[in-house]
Amino acid sequence: MAQADGIAGRFDPAKHSFGPAHYFEDLTLGQRFYINSRTQTEALFSAFQLASGDNHPIHYDRVYCQARGHRDMLAHGLQVVIQAAAGGGIFPHVLGDSLIGFIEQSSRFLKPVYVGDTLFPMMEITELKPNRTTGVVVCRITVHNEKGDLVMDGEHKYLVRKRPA
Repeated sequence: MAQADGIAGRFDPAKHSFGPAHYFEDLTLGQRFYINSRTQTEALFSAFQLASGDNHPIHYDRVYCQARGHRDMLAHGLQVVIQAAAGGGIFPHVLGDSLIGFIEQSSRFLKPVYVGDTLFPMMEITELKPNRTTGVVVCRITVHNEKGDLVMDGEHKYLVRKRPA
């Protein structure tokens, strides 16, 4: 019978998770991890400006942008990079406690991103480098816009625990 908290038995916060942790050995080359799409609104541009301190007019002045051939305000490259944050998708939840940390990233900006563009990030495992008790998971990161254009690609590396003996 259900208790007052809606769960039979006592609630245990430690068991409130995505599921069991997946370890380095559980991952496979080509495995993909979806990251939620997001439309780049003026509010996101403003929030990025506030957080980064970047106040160059190419990112925040329509007249300035249009005078230089852009159709609207141009997203900062780092604003595009953060759309591919692994925490925006399921990757860190699948790994759970086996994830030690995000250790490296690189990015290439291939096409402009403007206010109103919707970005679709994806992670794909391209390399698994085993160590003694851990491993490095290398992921290709892609970000496409709503037209299907690849606007950014790069690489993320994560340090992940191997399965305990």
